[in-house]
Order: sequence, then C-alpha cells, then structure tokens
Amino acid sequence: MAKNILVLNGHPDPRGERLCAALANAYVRGASSAGHRIRRIDVGALDFPLVRTRDEFMSEAAHPVIREAQDALRWADHLVILHPLWLGGPPALLKGFLEQVFRYGVALSPPGGTPTGLLKGKSARVVVTMGMPTMIFRVIFGAHGLKSLEKGVLWISGFKPIRHDLIGGVETAEPRVRRRWLAAMERHGAAGT
Repeated sequence: MAKNILVLNGHPDPRGERLCAALANAYVRGASSAGHRIRRIDVGALDFPLVRTRDEFMSEAAHPVIREAQDALRWADHLVILHPLWLGGPPALLKGFLEQVFRYGVALSPPGGTPTGLLKGKSARVVVTMGMPTMIFRVIFGAHGLKSLEKGVLWISGFKPIRHDLIGGVETAEPRVRRRWLAAMERHGAAGT
C-alpha cells in the first residue's frame, strides 16, 4: 500500500555531496520506485527564524516555510529524519527547525492538561551519521541525542513505531561500505519504513 512519506534532510550544509543528502536521495529513489508519494525538505536550504520565547512556541507559526513544513508533516504517514551527529545530538539548525514545526496545536495538544500527541498513526525513521563508531555512541555516550529526538519530539507527538539507523565511521568508510548504506536506505524507502 502506497504511503505519503516526508523525507527531512537535517544536515545544515545544503551541498548535495553530503552523505545525508545521498542517503535521502537513496531513500527517495526506493520509495518512488515502490509507488510511495514523497515530499522532501532540506533544512540546510531553508531560511527561517528561531523560536525565542514561550509565547512564540505556543502560538501558530507565522513563517511560510514553517507552515509548509507543518502541512507536509500532517500529510505524511511516515517521516524520515536524516542528520549528522554534532556534539552528541542533531545540529542546531535541525533542532531549531523542529522547535518551529513541532509546536503545540500541530504536534501536541494545547497545554493545560496531560500532553496528547496529535500525530498518532504516523511512523518514523531516524538516520544518524557520525564519525565515531556506532558502538561508542551507544555504549559510552548512551545515544542520548538520538533518545532525545525519538522520545522528546517523535514519541510524545504520537509517532509509533520509531525506527533508527546509526551509521558510524563515515569519514573513513570505503566506497563499498557507502554503497551498502545507500542500498539499505533504498530498501527502507521501497518498504516505506
């Protein structure tokens, strides 16, 4: 069954030769070949303000780029977020983007009671690239940046299931290893997972 899939390339560098861009391209290629409907957002190519106050976070998004992203998020059955690991978590630009998009009224019920996720029935995949081996990220660092994104943004908003891929050693990987990563993303895209 065809899905509506939103692919979010969270790398702040908009150049297409970044690994996150290549992985996003591979996912889109696989999803398109399987008949899924795709929308894509490349955060590094966007210009938007940051949320600076509680009032801003609680109000409707005024910026057209953010409203378009919120519409795409509502449209999607499945969300794919790809980003590099910077200082243990997502880059600041991606975090700022998510703060703009996942506001009350879009991702969470208005405050005043127990928060309710408004994006139930949607699934997600988070793909994190990193220079270090993934085992070090998991064991030594506890994968806290990934857990924060999965629980503090996606799970609380209603996403389930949430899957992830950790891709480590990206700066020293041989071409055959990179081809395996791209093939895996293409398979995930075809499956719509």
